[in-house]
Amino acid sequence: MSTHFDVIVIGSGPAGYVCAIKCAQLGMATAVIEQAVDAKGQPELGGTCLNVGCIPSKALLDSSHRYAEATLHMAEHGISVSEVSLNIADMMARKQKIVSQLTGGVSGLLKHNGVEVITGDATLGASRQVEVTGDDAQKLIYTADNVVLAAGSEPIDIPPAPVDGDRIVDSTGALCFDAVPERLGVIGAGVIGLELGSVWARLGSEVVVLEAMDTFLPNMDEQIAKDAGKIFTKQGLDIRLGARMTGSEVSGSGVTVAYSHDGADHSETFDKLIVAVGRRPRTNKLFSADSGVSVDERGFVFVNEYCATEAPGVWAIGDIVRGPMLAHKGSEEGVMVAERIHGKAAQLNYEVVPSIIYTHPEVAAVGKTEQELRLEGAQIKVGTFPFAAIGRAQASGETDGLVKIIADADSDQILGAHVVGPSAADLVQQIVIAMEMAASTEDLQLMVFGHPTMSEAVHEAALAVDGRAIHMVNRPKR
Repeated sequence: MSTHFDVIVIGSGPAGYVCAIKCAQLGMATAVIEQAVDAKGQPELGGTCLNVGCIPSKALLDSSHRYAEATLHMAEHGISVSEVSLNIADMMARKQKIVSQLTGGVSGLLKHNGVEVITGDATLGASRQVEVTGDDAQKLIYTADNVVLAAGSEPIDIPPAPVDGDRIVDSTGALCFDAVPERLGVIGAGVIGLELGSVWARLGSEVVVLEAMDTFLPNMDEQIAKDAGKIFTKQGLDIRLGARMTGSEVSGSGVTVAYSHDGADHSETFDKLIVAVGRRPRTNKLFSADSGVSVDERGFVFVNEYCATEAPGVWAIGDIVRGPMLAHKGSEEGVMVAERIHGKAAQLNYEVVPSIIYTHPEVAAVGKTEQELRLEGAQIKVGTFPFAAIGRAQASGETDGLVKIIADADSDQILGAHVVGPSAADLVQQIVIAMEMAASTEDLQLMVFGHPTMSEAVHEAALAVDGRAIHMVNRPKR
């Protein structure tokens, strides 16, 4: 087995394996190192996203949505459903089958492209030397002309709620319950907390979400966040803002959570508690002091706009660098780095990276919010359109939410788009393409959108920017 490569990638998540495949496609001898192994001792390829993150959570989101449809909404369609039963074991088996299929797919792609997979804990040293410690504690040294750090992230734990894997769990444990909790507590009303909370709420849990911040989804556009909050509350999520957790006590019957809210002390007892307060970069022990790589106070690796670190020939991508912790952002950074190693002048437009919350309905955004632009003093114009006025949304019984498009008042260039509603992720992607091409709202206005489709809401919102929406009353612009 070779010990020197053109490129070594540490980490096989969406950032790492995509980078490795792209490097190999460009003709470079490439290896990827993965420290996690499955029950059979094989490398657990795909990282957090594929194994215990985006993919299994979306499998459960879909399963729980189908259960909710069967139990709550079929009568609206003239369909009578009786004795609907829930088999959590089968649901979890389906989830794991999907994960296994996709991890096997990643393994096959790496093999097909000639990427060598090495298992063990990797530490980058000086001069791009990588020390790998295997399960047998044996240490091997590999070298490369370029090393790409893509070690991913891990859940943040908090002292008031130490994760025990039973009553108190992190996002990984929340994907593996063997029964539906009667009462479920969620610490954190961010993306992970809302997605996981909504899964178990649809399956029958009484869900209470405790959020320390006073603002719901503060990074989202205010109008969209407000609308989303109303929708989630209507669905049964009890979201308590400004609720700061102070402690927890586990007993045989559950976990009691102490928290302060509205100037008073409170407590709630839950069957399970999910801690979803964010994630941190997995950079501890990733590199030695003489590697030339440095991190900020939170552990994120310092990189330039092309993901190059301060050490020559060393790059870092994905969750361990600045910016949102998004699988698609990490993957595209991996492609960019592979191409730059190969000598191409590749770059990534971070202004058009979409963000998505996979609840039902979804929440999605790209570009800047109205509040950010007004704070900058930008002259803007805004158009919104509700799904309630879309024929396909009415036919599907999915009328909650709206599409919002923001454009420059003078040039008409699209600066941001925000959606809460059915197929929000796919609708925002249409606007991602438009923004990447520097399109104007007039460009969208002049396009033909299929009817009846959810995407007509994008067309109408673009028309509404100039007060020309067809299927609603246009109000005078302020």
